[in-house]
Amino acid sequence: MLVLDPPPIQLEELVEQRRRIGADRHDEVWAGVYHMVPVASAAHSFLAQQVAVLLDEPARAAGLRVSMEFNMGVKDDFRVPDLGVHRKRCSGVWIATAAVVVEILSPGDETPEKLPFYAEHGVDEVLIIDPASQSVRWLALRAGEYRPAAQSKLLDLAASELAERIDWPERD
Repeated sequence: MLVLDPPPIQLEELVEQRRRIGADRHDEVWAGVYHMVPVASAAHSFLAQQVAVLLDEPARAAGLRVSMEFNMGVKDDFRVPDLGVHRKRCSGVWIATAAVVVEILSPGDETPEKLPFYAEHGVDEVLIIDPASQSVRWLALRAGEYRPAAQSKLLDLAASELAERIDWPERD
Protein backbone atom coordinates (compact mmCIF):
# COMPACT_ATOMS: atom_id res chain seq x y z
CA MET A 1 0.00 0.00 0.00
CA LEU A 2 1.29 3.44 -0.75
CA VAL A 3 0.72 6.09 1.89
CA LEU A 4 2.37 9.41 1.05
CA ASP A 5 2.30 10.86 4.57
CA PRO A 6 3.38 9.05 7.72
CA PRO A 7 0.97 6.12 7.99
CA PRO A 8 -1.94 6.66 10.36
CA ILE A 9 -1.89 4.59 13.53
CA GLN A 10 -4.93 2.63 12.31
CA LEU A 11 -2.95 1.43 9.31
CA GLU A 12 -0.03 0.34 11.47
CA GLU A 13 -2.49 -1.43 13.77
CA LEU A 14 -4.07 -3.22 10.80
CA VAL A 15 -0.69 -4.48 9.56
CA GLU A 16 0.23 -5.62 13.08
CA GLN A 17 -3.13 -7.38 13.50
CA ARG A 18 -2.58 -9.19 10.18
CA ARG A 19 0.84 -10.33 11.44
CA ARG A 20 -0.59 -11.57 14.76
CA ILE A 21 -3.33 -13.68 13.19
CA GLY A 22 -1.22 -14.92 10.26
CA ALA A 23 -3.26 -13.14 7.58
CA ASP A 24 -0.07 -11.55 6.18
CA ARG A 25 1.45 -14.81 4.88
CA HIS A 26 1.07 -13.71 1.27
CA ASP A 27 1.62 -9.98 1.74
CA GLU A 28 4.52 -8.62 -0.28
CA VAL A 29 6.74 -5.56 -0.25
CA TRP A 30 7.66 -4.13 -3.64
CA ALA A 31 10.60 -1.73 -3.28
CA GLY A 32 9.27 -0.58 0.10
CA VAL A 33 5.58 -0.50 -0.95
CA TYR A 34 3.41 -2.89 1.08
CA HIS A 35 1.01 -5.04 -0.99
CA MET A 36 -1.75 -6.47 1.20
CA VAL A 37 -2.71 -9.76 -0.45
CA PRO A 38 -5.76 -11.68 0.72
CA VAL A 39 -5.47 -15.36 1.50
CA ALA A 40 -6.36 -17.34 -1.61
CA SER A 41 -9.51 -19.41 -2.02
CA ALA A 42 -9.77 -23.05 -0.99
CA ALA A 43 -9.71 -24.06 -4.68
CA HIS A 44 -6.42 -22.14 -5.07
CA SER A 45 -4.94 -23.95 -2.08
CA PHE A 46 -5.99 -27.40 -3.34
CA LEU A 47 -4.56 -26.56 -6.77
CA ALA A 48 -1.23 -25.43 -5.26
CA GLN A 49 -0.91 -28.66 -3.28
CA GLN A 50 -1.74 -30.73 -6.35
CA VAL A 51 0.81 -28.90 -8.52
CA ALA A 52 3.47 -29.36 -5.83
CA VAL A 53 2.84 -33.12 -5.93
CA LEU A 54 2.91 -33.19 -9.75
CA LEU A 55 6.20 -31.27 -9.84
CA ASP A 56 7.89 -33.29 -7.10
CA GLU A 57 8.92 -36.36 -9.13
CA PRO A 58 10.39 -34.47 -12.12
CA ALA A 59 12.10 -32.04 -9.74
CA ARG A 60 13.71 -34.84 -7.71
CA ALA A 61 14.81 -36.57 -10.94
CA ALA A 62 16.59 -33.34 -11.88
CA GLY A 63 18.16 -32.96 -8.41
CA LEU A 64 15.82 -30.11 -7.48
CA ARG A 65 13.44 -29.52 -4.55
CA VAL A 66 9.86 -28.22 -4.48
CA SER A 67 8.64 -25.80 -1.80
CA MET A 68 5.36 -24.13 -1.01
CA GLU A 69 5.19 -20.32 -0.86
CA PHE A 70 8.35 -18.50 0.23
CA ASN A 71 9.74 -14.96 0.48
CA MET A 72 11.92 -14.25 -2.56
CA GLY A 73 14.09 -11.19 -2.11
CA VAL A 74 14.97 -9.16 0.95
CA LYS A 75 12.99 -7.64 3.83
CA ASP A 76 11.97 -4.43 2.04
CA ASP A 77 11.59 -5.90 -1.46
CA PHE A 78 10.15 -9.38 -1.82
CA ARG A 79 7.48 -11.43 -3.61
CA VAL A 80 5.69 -14.59 -2.44
CA PRO A 81 5.21 -17.12 -5.26
CA ASP A 82 2.75 -19.97 -4.69
CA LEU A 83 5.47 -22.61 -5.18
CA GLY A 84 9.16 -22.77 -5.90
CA VAL A 85 11.54 -25.30 -7.38
CA HIS A 86 15.01 -24.85 -5.90
CA ARG A 87 18.51 -26.09 -6.68
CA LYS A 88 19.19 -26.72 -2.99
CA ARG A 89 17.36 -26.87 0.30
CA CYS A 90 16.84 -23.28 1.42
CA SER A 91 16.72 -21.95 4.95
CA GLY A 92 15.98 -18.59 6.48
CA VAL A 93 13.25 -16.07 5.82
CA TRP A 94 14.58 -14.46 2.64
CA ILE A 95 15.45 -16.60 -0.39
CA ALA A 96 17.49 -14.93 -3.14
CA THR A 97 16.18 -16.89 -6.11
CA ALA A 98 14.67 -20.13 -7.38
CA ALA A 99 15.10 -22.25 -10.47
CA VAL A 100 11.33 -22.11 -11.12
CA VAL A 101 8.55 -20.10 -9.51
CA VAL A 102 4.91 -21.08 -9.82
CA GLU A 103 2.15 -18.50 -9.79
CA ILE A 104 -1.48 -19.60 -9.65
CA LEU A 105 -3.67 -16.77 -10.88
CA SER A 106 -6.42 -15.33 -8.70
CA PRO A 107 -8.82 -12.46 -9.37
CA GLY A 108 -6.86 -9.19 -9.24
CA ASP A 109 -3.57 -11.08 -9.40
CA GLU A 110 -0.33 -9.13 -9.95
CA THR A 111 1.69 -11.93 -11.57
CA PRO A 112 2.48 -10.03 -14.81
CA GLU A 113 3.96 -7.19 -12.76
CA LYS A 114 6.17 -9.67 -10.86
CA LEU A 115 7.99 -10.94 -13.97
CA PRO A 116 10.68 -8.19 -14.09
CA PHE A 117 11.44 -8.85 -10.40
CA TYR A 118 11.81 -12.57 -11.05
CA ALA A 119 14.08 -11.86 -14.04
CA GLU A 120 16.25 -9.52 -11.93
CA HIS A 121 16.59 -12.32 -9.36
CA GLY A 122 17.69 -14.87 -11.98
CA VAL A 123 14.64 -17.14 -11.88
CA ASP A 124 15.13 -19.44 -14.88
CA GLU A 125 11.49 -20.34 -15.45
CA VAL A 126 8.04 -19.12 -14.40
CA LEU A 127 5.07 -21.46 -14.47
CA ILE A 128 1.73 -19.63 -14.62
CA ILE A 129 -1.38 -21.64 -13.88
CA ASP A 130 -4.76 -20.12 -14.70
CA PRO A 131 -7.68 -21.95 -13.07
CA ALA A 132 -10.23 -19.77 -14.89
CA SER A 133 -9.06 -20.92 -18.34
CA GLN A 134 -7.69 -24.24 -17.05
CA SER A 135 -4.40 -23.48 -18.74
CA VAL A 136 -0.69 -23.72 -17.97
CA ARG A 137 1.95 -21.39 -19.42
CA TRP A 138 5.66 -22.01 -19.09
CA LEU A 139 7.96 -19.01 -19.46
CA ALA A 140 11.73 -19.25 -19.83
CA LEU A 141 14.21 -16.46 -19.12
CA ARG A 142 16.09 -15.51 -22.28
CA ALA A 143 18.22 -12.37 -22.62
CA GLY A 144 16.65 -10.88 -19.47
CA GLU A 145 13.01 -11.44 -20.52
CA TYR A 146 10.52 -14.25 -20.18
CA ARG A 147 9.40 -15.93 -23.38
CA PRO A 148 6.81 -18.69 -23.83
CA ALA A 149 8.23 -22.23 -23.76
CA ALA A 150 6.40 -25.47 -24.57
CA GLN A 151 8.23 -27.26 -21.79
CA SER A 152 10.71 -26.81 -18.99
CA LYS A 153 14.42 -27.12 -19.69
CA LEU A 154 14.95 -27.98 -16.02
CA LEU A 155 12.17 -30.50 -15.48
CA ASP A 156 11.16 -33.30 -17.80
CA LEU A 157 7.68 -31.84 -18.14
CA ALA A 158 5.71 -29.97 -20.80
CA ALA A 159 3.09 -27.33 -20.04
CA SER A 160 0.46 -29.34 -21.95
CA GLU A 161 1.29 -32.51 -20.00
CA LEU A 162 0.98 -30.71 -16.68
CA ALA A 163 -2.34 -29.15 -17.75
CA GLU A 164 -3.70 -32.60 -18.64
CA ARG A 165 -2.67 -34.07 -15.27
CA ILE A 166 -4.30 -31.34 -13.17
CA ASP A 167 -7.68 -32.12 -11.67
CA TRP A 168 -9.01 -28.62 -12.28
CA PRO A 169 -11.43 -27.05 -9.82
CA GLU A 170 -14.93 -26.39 -11.08
CA ARG A 171 -15.26 -23.04 -12.79
CA ASP A 172 -17.19 -20.44 -10.83
